[in-house]
Amino acid sequence: MNQKNSLGLNSCFLDINDPLDLFKVWMSEAKISEPNDPNALALATADKNAIPSVRMVLLKDFNKEGFIFYTNLESQKGNEINENPHASMCFHWKSLLRQIRINGKLSKVPDSVADEYYNSRAYDSRIGAWASKQSSILKNRNNLISSIEEYKKKYADKNNVPRPKHWSGWNLSPSSIEFWRDGDNRIHERLKYIKDKKGNWNKSLLSP
Repeated sequence: MNQKNSLGLNSCFLDINDPLDLFKVWMSEAKISEPNDPNALALATADKNAIPSVRMVLLKDFNKEGFIFYTNLESQKGNEINENPHASMCFHWKSLLRQIRINGKLSKVPDSVADEYYNSRAYDSRIGAWASKQSSILKNRNNLISSIEEYKKKYADKNNVPRPKHWSGWNLSPSSIEFWRDGDNRIHERLKYIKDKKGNWNKSLLSP
């Protein structure tokens, strides 16, 4: 029997006032059902001229303050975020027939947080953060390989690779979060949370 919550939605929407708590539940279920990268999301940004771009990134942490991912600050996305900090995230879990859309504003994580995550990465990933000039034109793939080897020589001690100043994390502080579930005949189920000026979350049903 298809159980419902108090709003008439599938019981997977629960009856939760804080969308971060519902996100935690859905993410936990995705980690069980998704075969690859349940933390993958489409990140949409736009430059100062409002020209959009979207790409897949990996969510590395989330809490009441927002959703965190890491990148080269001098990449295309980094430059766009500096010009326009407003962004949107979209998670899609095909195995669960669910989707979550998040809108908000990005800010850099504290250096201490970036350092902690960077130091938890594999050695080759830390070297890659130094060697790759992300989003810049690469004349020859061998140039990148050579750069990697040079930085491996420079930082031969695998336990002592400093974080590049051009590499850090961004935190998306959400202003709205929408939960979506696939429905028969495209009669989908949608629940949207919007944060008011006092920081309280208000939720509403949306038509499919």
